Amino acid sequence: MSDTKYRTERDSMGELRVPEHALWGAQTQRAVDNFPISGLPMPRQFIAALGLVKWAAAGANAELGLLSNPIAVAIQQSALRVAAGEVDEHFPIDVFQTGSGTSSNMNANEVIARMATEAAGSDVHPNDHVNMSQSSNDVIPTCVHVSATLAIRNELLPALSHLADALKTKAEEVGSVVKTGRTHLMDAMPVTLGQELGGWRSQIEHASERLDDTMKRLTALAQGGTAVGSGINAHAKFGDKVAVLLSEQTGVDFHSAASKFEALSTQDAAVEASGQLRVLAVSLTKIANDLRWMNSGPLAGIGEIELPALQPGSSIMPGKVNPVIPEAVAMVAAQVIGNDATIAMAGQSGNFQLNVMLPVVAHNLLQSIEILANASRCLADSAIAGFTVNEANINRALDRNPILVTALNPVIGYEKGAEVAKKAYKEGRPVKEVARELTDLTDEELDRLLDPAGLTEGGIKH
Repeated sequence: MSDTKYRTERDSMGELRVPEHALWGAQTQRAVDNFPISGLPMPRQFIAALGLVKWAAAGANAELGLLSNPIAVAIQQSALRVAAGEVDEHFPIDVFQTGSGTSSNMNANEVIARMATEAAGSDVHPNDHVNMSQSSNDVIPTCVHVSATLAIRNELLPALSHLADALKTKAEEVGSVVKTGRTHLMDAMPVTLGQELGGWRSQIEHASERLDDTMKRLTALAQGGTAVGSGINAHAKFGDKVAVLLSEQTGVDFHSAASKFEALSTQDAAVEASGQLRVLAVSLTKIANDLRWMNSGPLAGIGEIELPALQPGSSIMPGKVNPVIPEAVAMVAAQVIGNDATIAMAGQSGNFQLNVMLPVVAHNLLQSIEILANASRCLADSAIAGFTVNEANINRALDRNPILVTALNPVIGYEKGAEVAKKAYKEGRPVKEVARELTDLTDEELDRLLDPAGLTEGGIKH
């Protein structure tokens, strides 16, 4: 038997029981009862954004003379507690709820109203006061944008900068090492580790640049559009004031969306942001897979590098150590790509004046940002920073690479070059040794033309 005690709450549909300790009211309880689906509550970053938006709305209404100062102050104080995560246990509604997110909006209204009533010593109403000048239809899209913007700025972009710095530092440490390049997983012309790491770093820096560009659209807010985009029941200056207050509170340059009809009925900016996260996921997969191949072995693989040994790799094979961080990063990337597919489908669900898959957009977008940020830091700290280079293996393969003969093409021609390469490969001999036999080139010319380090610089060697 449960020891939970209940109180009776009432809304426009009648009475129902609510746990006595709960800060929420009747509408939240109906949603808890109606959506026992996943057990996944709305993300912490989203609840924080709800608190910030309610804080800004109360401030805007007070500035416009629509809300008395004592009530506005009580709402703002309570909303900041929500933003800070002090009452997260009172936001129990499942991600899979009403498509507008009305249940989560009312959850915030009820929790803040109850706390504000206690603080003000007078009745604060969830709809009439906390939700003044607002609709779930503009609050929830605004929260999607605010939460995603803050998560990208505060979590993901710093993590990508950290990863780029780790790649730069490692390139400075081992960048001069010359190794066999590979195309189609087959031996190709030499590259340096610095060139390889530089390619990875460029991917990460471009990901940051793409996200920065997307933020120009993600910082446009739906607030002020109310029910359908027309702004019914809101002051004409309300949306602009909310954006200004949010900017002051967060340090992000938020602005009121030029078209509230677009802002309510679409999630195009969120779809765009998710697309950029997908590109980053693809980049991280490429880097993770390269690391796994380079680390493969230790005897039967490529064995160019050795990743840090972090944990036993097998429950049955003693001594086995696996590339666990690159594997985890690759799984994160797969999840992000799946999230992006969900967001794309959700973005299509803008029916007339409202998108009706807003909560699932928020959940997937924020999860992608969070796990990409964490994976990037893990990759930097537990894989890139600590790997060592096996120069003996690298040099052994480099010396016997028949593709080095490519550098002789301008001197001996493609056909003769192919003859040298095939013979070198078949007999397991260095290209230089076979070229000495099959061409008129001197040792001095061969040393100059086939110098691996020189070949990484491109151009024709005369």
